Amino acid sequence: MNLLRAASTISLLTLASRITGLVRETMVAGLFGATGMTDAFLVAFRIPNLLRRLFAEGAFSQAFVPLLAATKATEGAEATQRLIDAVATVLLWALVATSVVGVLAAPGLVWLLGGGLAPESFDASVAMTRFMFPYIGCMSLVALAAGILNTWRRFVVPAATPVLLNLSVIVVGWALAGPLQRAGYPGIYAMAFGVMLGGVLQLLVQWPALRAIGAMPHLRLTWRGLREAKSHPGVGRVLVQMGPALLGVGVSQLSLMINTNISSRLAEGATSWLNYADRLMEFPIGLLGVALSAVLTPQLSAAQASGQSERYSRLLDWGLRMVLLLALPCAVALLVFSTPLTAVLYHRGAFSAVDVSHTAQSVMGWGVGLLGLVAVKVLAPGFYARQDTGTPAKIAVAVLVLTQGFNLVFVPWVGVAGLALSIGVGALVNASWLLWGLKRLGSYRPEPGWLAFGLRVAAGCAVMGLLQWWLATRVDWIALGSHEIKRALIMAASLGASAVVYFAMLLLVGMRPRALGRPS
Repeated sequence: MNLLRAASTISLLTLASRITGLVRETMVAGLFGATGMTDAFLVAFRIPNLLRRLFAEGAFSQAFVPLLAATKATEGAEATQRLIDAVATVLLWALVATSVVGVLAAPGLVWLLGGGLAPESFDASVAMTRFMFPYIGCMSLVALAAGILNTWRRFVVPAATPVLLNLSVIVVGWALAGPLQRAGYPGIYAMAFGVMLGGVLQLLVQWPALRAIGAMPHLRLTWRGLREAKSHPGVGRVLVQMGPALLGVGVSQLSLMINTNISSRLAEGATSWLNYADRLMEFPIGLLGVALSAVLTPQLSAAQASGQSERYSRLLDWGLRMVLLLALPCAVALLVFSTPLTAVLYHRGAFSAVDVSHTAQSVMGWGVGLLGLVAVKVLAPGFYARQDTGTPAKIAVAVLVLTQGFNLVFVPWVGVAGLALSIGVGALVNASWLLWGLKRLGSYRPEPGWLAFGLRVAAGCAVMGLLQWWLATRVDWIALGSHEIKRALIMAASLGASAVVYFAMLLLVGMRPRALGRPS
């Protein structure tokens, strides 16, 4: 299997998701700017998103996918289906209970994340949290379906599904924001309606894809059915593996909660600045980290279960080379080209030049740690494939403490951008620690040629970075706001030229693309 082709397929589909996501954020910035009400929506939306990353895409996927891949590789179709049915049933019941508790506990949850919100914004955030909380149920079931489909090497639907959320928010936001405001309600409520519609649509498109591969979960909706599902040994194994994984993922989400709370106390709009910067950082993470993780996790798990230690190591080596090749130039772009990117995407309507400045500084903070943020998406699955969720969790706890120490230094120095910088530096520490652990275990043995490979990538990044620095300083990207089409065309040409320069330099210094298609 050509892993680069599989990862590229996911990246292209994720690209559509990230583009529509940026359109969504551009719409929010234009309609609502960086205000207390925008902060209120972002806090409300972050609550189910935190739990989604914690229970669905985070701890649950880390525990379930390796077990599913190993069961499929060693025990056959019937045992695999029984595992899917049991896990899906227990997950559904847990999600219903979580949603009920979340709706009731909304005021406390909003206080944890946005204790610094003004009273009017706080009340609006509570209302939107209650409305959007069932979104976690939809997205957790989507994560279950995605894990199954990726294990069957059906990458298209899981990668394309997030587009539906963005399109729903865009359409509902444009359609309802004005009417809600004219009716005396905050227009930002339209965003919450769009989120729930998007969650339902994402769930609905999974079922035909699951049915096509014969892996449709059979959900048991009775109390007796729940007891039978809980008695399946695979459910117990998933729960045991989820314990350390919850700690690991929970630590990163706790860090995000702390940062959100801190940002709500720094200034009105600070949470929005951090969020808009986060959208730019998520673009390369989605295109690279998520794609690599989705491709590698099932294959690493299968290689580990089959005792193919050499293949396991080569898969990791290939993944890390892809991280350096593709994430490092993105990091350079976030560092030297942050103002042009922020201005073109957000500088319009209610989003001012001051907002551009604050957001661009946060983008630079993310750029410092982007390489680590993407590398973790490859290195952590190396442990999960061994059904070792404890080691990444312990590392994550230590990194959380370290990150809060960084906050004490960076936030007084650079304000809200310090929050992004702290997480970025912490991610570099996290990735380095995970890499050291895999090498110490003997699970990862670097293939020859890393020094030459790294020097070639560094040369390409240096030339590209110089071009982007020149473009960032020679063009007045803020003043071009009065000529939207011209500014967008200049940005497109700038990014295109950067890509051409980077890859041309790689070819010039001897990089051979054909060798990157699969592990050696």
